[in-house]
Amino acid sequence: MNKEGLKISLTNELSEEIFFNALCNSLDYMCSGYGLSVDYSKEHYKNAKAKLSSDSSEFQAICYEDVLMQILRDGNFLTIEEDGSELEDMKFFNSINLADVHERVKNVPLDHLLDMINENDDAVTGDVVLQTVFLNEIVYG
Repeated sequence: MNKEGLKISLTNELSEEIFFNALCNSLDYMCSGYGLSVDYSKEHYKNAKAKLSSDSSEFQAICYEDVLMQILRDGNFLTIEEDGSELEDMKFFNSINLADVHERVKNVPLDHLLDMINENDDAVTGDVVLQTVFLNEIVYG
């Protein structure tokens, strides 16, 4: 079968769920493994966390990845950037918004996408999802 003719369609909700799970499973793996970090506006983070706190019960824990997703849902951006570059103007960075998540998750290689959907994912699968969404391709590993 020719995979080039295969077109994947996902709901926005499923795309967000897959991206969220990848954040939970692999953000640290990707960042520490490739010398990258996630950046965002401190104000956007504070507002997103406050919004989640006011919307949740006192027994519901709010994790870092919940706040990152809320930043996106609030219409803001997350940026992935290279750590430790001595030359600021040579630093690599790329920003995404929620529309990028909706558009790019379906571009994850099919085997990894199915692993995420079937809850058979691991750090490598999440890494592939994150690279596909943040970088629009698999650059590392």
